[in-house]
Amino acid sequence: METWVRAAVEAIHSSRAQAVIYLAGGASQALGWLLSVPGASGSVLEVVVPYSRASMAQLLGKLPLQFTSKQAAEDMALAAFNRALKLSGPGLQVMGVGFTGSLASARPKHGDHRFYVSTRTQNCLRTSHVTLSKGLRSREEEDKAIADACRISATIQSDVQEPEIPKESVEQFDEDQELQQVIDGQVCMKVYHFADPTEKNFDRKLILPGSFNPLHDGHLRLLEVASSMCDDGFPCFEISAINADKPPLSIAEIKRRVEQFRKAGKNVIISNQPYFYKKAELFPGSAFIIGADTAARLVNPKYYGGDYNRMLEILLECKSTGTTFLVGGREIEGVFKVLEELNIPTELKDMFISIPEEKFRIDISSTELRKKQGL
Repeated sequence: METWVRAAVEAIHSSRAQAVIYLAGGASQALGWLLSVPGASGSVLEVVVPYSRASMAQLLGKLPLQFTSKQAAEDMALAAFNRALKLSGPGLQVMGVGFTGSLASARPKHGDHRFYVSTRTQNCLRTSHVTLSKGLRSREEEDKAIADACRISATIQSDVQEPEIPKESVEQFDEDQELQQVIDGQVCMKVYHFADPTEKNFDRKLILPGSFNPLHDGHLRLLEVASSMCDDGFPCFEISAINADKPPLSIAEIKRRVEQFRKAGKNVIISNQPYFYKKAELFPGSAFIIGADTAARLVNPKYYGGDYNRMLEILLECKSTGTTFLVGGREIEGVFKVLEELNIPTELKDMFISIPEEKFRIDISSTELRKKQGL
C-alpha cells in the first residue's frame, strides 16, 4: 500500500465517525484499502455490495430507473445513512456512502465508463461524478482512479486526466429540513448532543422515551437513577415526531421541546416511531426506561387486537434484538404499582428490570403540570 493511502485511511479510522458503505460496480480497491488498515472495525459498520437487480431493489425498496446515476448513488447513500444511524455506537457521528459505477469489464460497453459516489450525513449530501476516458485504463486502473472522486488523494499527484476532474454537487440541510425529513420518514432520526462530551465508550443506548411536554425533574431524576443501574448505556431522551393516534408534531413544536434539553444539557433523539416494537428495530440492543403503566400496556393483549400470541411474538422479536426495559413505579388507576405487581409472561420476564421504589418514586406527570399551568 502506498504511503499516502495508508495515511488517509489511518486518518479515517482515527476520527470518531462510523459509516455504512453500499457499493455497486466498482471501488473494490478503495474498500480493500479501508479494511486492510487496523482500526476498520471502529469506523466501518457495514459494507454491502448489491450487484444484482434484485439485491439493489431490496436494498432501496425500489428499482432505480438507471443503476449508474446520480440519483441511484444518492439513494444508496441515504439508505446507508439510515442504516448507520441504527448501527452506530452511542454518541458517534455517522455517514452513509453510496457508490455506483460502470467500469471496464470483460465485455465491451456501449456507454461511458463512469461512476458516482455520494456521501450523506445529517446535514449534508455530497455527490461526485466522473466520466473516465474510455479505453485508457484497465479495470484495475479505473478502480484505482475512484480514490480521487472520494477525495482520498486530494493532496497527491493524480493520474486522473483533466477532462475527468470530478463534477461535484453539495446540498446542505438546515435544522428545519432535517426535522421535516424525519417527519416524512426519509431519515429515521435526528440526534441532538447537548450533554458534555465523554471519552467513555458505551455498549448501547439507554433511552427514556416520552412526549416531555414539559420536561420535568422527575424525568431527569429517572434517567439519572437508570444510568446508575445501567452504566454501560449512553443516556438519552427520545421523542417520536409521529404519534399513534394524533397528528405529527410540527417542526416548531419539536424545536420548542428540544430547547428544554439544550438548557438541561441532556441528549435527545427525535425519531418517527411511536411503537416500542419499532423503536426496538430503530435502536437495537438498547435499554428503554418506562413506567409500570407502560409496561402493563406492553404485555396487554388488548393492544394487539386481543391476540395474546401476537403480543408474545412481537415482544419476543424485540427480545431477539437485545432490547430490555427498566421499569419504574407509576400510578395505575390511582394505585402506585411496581414491576413485581404486574403479570409479565414467563418468556418475557428477563426483558424487564425493576427500578426499586426506594431508588425512584416521584408522583408527578407532564399532564398534571400542564393542568396546573392552565395549558
